[in-house]
Amino acid sequence: QVQLVESGGGLVQVGDSLRLSCAASGRAFSDYRMGWFRQAPGKEREFAAGISRSGVNTKYADSVKGRFTISRDNAKNTVYLQMNNLKPEDAAVYYCAAQRFGTNSSRVTDYDYWGQGTQVTVSS
Repeated sequence: QVQLVESGGGLVQVGDSLRLSCAASGRAFSDYRMGWFRQAPGKEREFAAGISRSGVNTKYADSVKGRFTISRDNAKNTVYLQMNNLKPEDAAVYYCAAQRFGTNSSRVTDYDYWGQGTQVTVSS
């Protein structure tokens, strides 16, 4: 089992940057593929970015491609989401998630463990 705790959310202006972190504890972190999802009020949770167990392979939603970067440090049991050029539509609660089996999934149902989320608010 894996416990996930996100941090780094906050209130920013349009065009600003923010880096989210997700610290994992429990079972070996490198056994899990990691993802970042987000959920805005009244909307379904959606995939933002994913990263392979080694960190070599990444995947992004079209809406964040070129602005967001996912990375991980297996020695620190942490996954990051660097968000640049933030837009009002990026405002949401951001969740990190761990996927034990499978590859490169963007589906919520393929992820086994979830953090509690961190709020990102983008002010114009």
